[in-house]
Amino acid sequence: MKKVKKAIVIAAFISSISAVAQTEVTDTISGRQLGEIVVKGEKPQVKGHDGVMVVDLPGIVKDKPVTNILEALGYLPGVMDNNGMVWLAGASDVTIILNGELTNMPLQNLYQLLYNTPVDRLKNVEIMYSAPAKYHVNGAAINVVLKTPTPLDGLQGQVRAGYNQAHYGSYGGVLAATYAIKDWTFDLNYGLTRGKSWSREETWSNHLYDDGRTMIEDDMRRIGQSWSNTIFASASWKTLKFTYNGQIIPDSKSWGLSSGTLGNFTNAYNMLSPVGYHNIAMRYTAPFGMTIGGNYTNYSENRSQSLFKDTDYLLGSENRQDINRWHVYVDQQHQLGKWQLNYGAEYQYSKDHSSQHYAMSDNPDFDDILNEDVASFYVGTQRSFDWGLSFNLSAKGEYYHNRYQHNWNLIPQLGATCYKTPKSIFQLNFNTQHIYPSYWELHGGTSHINDYSTVIGNPALQPYIQYDAQFNYILRQKYVATLYFQYGDKATVQLPYQSPDAQNLIYQTINMNYERVVGLNLYAPFGVGYLWNATATVNVMNRRAKADQFHDIGFDNSKWIFYGSFNNSFKFSYNSPVSVSVDFSYISPSLQGIADLSGIWKFDAGVKWQFGKKRCCELDLKADDIFNKWSPTMTINHAGQDYRMKVSDMTRNLKLTFIWRFNGFKPKDNDIDTSRFGTGK
Repeated sequence: MKKVKKAIVIAAFISSISAVAQTEVTDTISGRQLGEIVVKGEKPQVKGHDGVMVVDLPGIVKDKPVTNILEALGYLPGVMDNNGMVWLAGASDVTIILNGELTNMPLQNLYQLLYNTPVDRLKNVEIMYSAPAKYHVNGAAINVVLKTPTPLDGLQGQVRAGYNQAHYGSYGGVLAATYAIKDWTFDLNYGLTRGKSWSREETWSNHLYDDGRTMIEDDMRRIGQSWSNTIFASASWKTLKFTYNGQIIPDSKSWGLSSGTLGNFTNAYNMLSPVGYHNIAMRYTAPFGMTIGGNYTNYSENRSQSLFKDTDYLLGSENRQDINRWHVYVDQQHQLGKWQLNYGAEYQYSKDHSSQHYAMSDNPDFDDILNEDVASFYVGTQRSFDWGLSFNLSAKGEYYHNRYQHNWNLIPQLGATCYKTPKSIFQLNFNTQHIYPSYWELHGGTSHINDYSTVIGNPALQPYIQYDAQFNYILRQKYVATLYFQYGDKATVQLPYQSPDAQNLIYQTINMNYERVVGLNLYAPFGVGYLWNATATVNVMNRRAKADQFHDIGFDNSKWIFYGSFNNSFKFSYNSPVSVSVDFSYISPSLQGIADLSGIWKFDAGVKWQFGKKRCCELDLKADDIFNKWSPTMTINHAGQDYRMKVSDMTRNLKLTFIWRFNGFKPKDNDIDTSRFGTGK
């Protein structure tokens, strides 16, 4: 299950001037004393143009115990941060880009780099429900715009160290620095993290087999630990830019410990060599409006699995994945009077060499190479009218090819904004996108969780088409209402299925007929001066998922769902170095495919303290999900399927972070997408 929600804030000026009556004089100039002049104002939090919402995110989070850009994104209008995953209300999926550039990083790497990037570097954020084709993004996008260093700034930087106590303790540090000289700009971001995780899944499977039912109970604890190095480095000379993104995991281990009806099992996963992700990119912008770029990505993973029942060795496997991906693009932009014309093309070639070899198992081995080609051409236009309408419109033709299928797709996109005054802004967005399955799933490999549960790939899995439309109303550059519609044609889902042929629980990603969502998201900030600032978010939606063939059964599941959050920050005086935050979130019972999910809620609190010369030091203490209630119970009770899973992830955690900024640092941000990489578990 993958994806999430988002929206933002204001401007208004008031002035009062006292005047004094003028008295008559003859031959001297009399003195006059003016009354005190007081000007109060609020910086607009949300602006709109061309279907884009521009959000003053630094102003929104300035009193929050937020240290990095990933955490800050959770305070955007319409955005929900779900355990580090960013979701945007009204969008089926959202891509995070940096300064208008797609980084092509795996999702987990992108989030790690965003987590390593100091929030001080943030300039603003652009929410594009329908990203123009020139960004090479399909669907919604969040564009993180960073401050650019100048030669006058000298060397600037920030050092951050933090400790996170959940079930186990994790810790890490980040160094971020920027430097500019003449026409050169340099950027470095390095993070080192030692993480240890814990989660628990209790399952009850009332399995119908051979005309009888058997209750199979299982209690599984998952434990993982790893060292992770994340690196972002860039060098720019005038309009030429080189970038390196990388993540190296030299040590990673995880265990699944289960006990129940079928006995005690241990599933041990070990990385046989460091996991490596490396991306090298180049981008050049010519003075006549042309941009040429390209990047190369390599991802490698070599993981072993060993399954034991008590002390008896049942089976083992070795999973390898080596991906090489090349991506090139060219864009051209012309200004024709008040019209802007843009067009371009891109091509991506991927070579995935994956293998799975078993020991003591009847499962077939595979050693396979899967090639994939994606080519596209787009044309778009952009225009602003004096009477208040601005829009961007584009159409992209895309060709997709792999061993199993090849097809042509037309991807239209529209983003429009209309307003007479900044107090009342209307936006309309429409887009389509194609969602591709992970490389590993297409090989059809099998992984065993225990003697009863298996995860099976699906070579027949198809990419699916997602249609999204949103209508936004922004009132007084502060309050945001979003009416949205989403339709995923052949949308995918991975859920457990009780096999009728054997006592075997199968996890496999399959294509449904469709998934449809219609809803309304409301975002409203308010408060009392500097003492109290609050934001209320309400999202009401109806979700429907339908599949004629979910393995050998069908389902049609629908439900009304409510999401609400109430975020607060408090200060004791205008220049107080201490601020306090208290946040609450709730999701009513919801659904995922054939499954029903219970309601969840959480309560967060934090303290932020700035001190030292020019407040160059900062200490943040944050407690997330204090009552550990942000994990659902999943229930399947349909067409003979009778299954329940209670998830007890340790989402409660306590974070302590220390920051030291040197030379007036205003830090930086980065992005990665591993959604299609990895051998899975």
